[in-house]
Amino acid sequence: MNAPNGTPYYIAPEVLKGSYTTQCDNWSMGIVLFIMLSGKPPFGGKSNKEIVDNVLRGSYNYDNPVWANISDSAKNFIDSLLNKQADERLTATEAYNHPWL
Repeated sequence: MNAPNGTPYYIAPEVLKGSYTTQCDNWSMGIVLFIMLSGKPPFGGKSNKEIVDNVLRGSYNYDNPVWANISDSAKNFIDSLLNKQADERLTATEAYNHPWL
C-alpha cells in the first residue's frame, strides 16, 4: 500500500510517508487505547498540519494527571503499539498476548 489515507489523529507515520503495511492498524489501536484511557489523543494540534507534524515527531507523554491511575503495563502496551518503527511495533498476535490484556 502506498496511498496515504486516514484521519490525522489516528494515522501512522509510515502512512504519511507513503509506504505501509497492516502494522499501521496496530498504531491506530494504540491511539484509540490512549484516547480511551486519557480522554485525549497523544498527538494533538490546532490544525491537521500540526497534528501530522506531531505524529511524525512521535513524541507523546503521560504528564496528564489521569495517567497517575493507569498501570505501567497499560502504558507499556501503548508504547509498544506507538513505536514509530513499524517493524518494531507489536503485531496483532503480540498485542493479543500482551500481559495488560
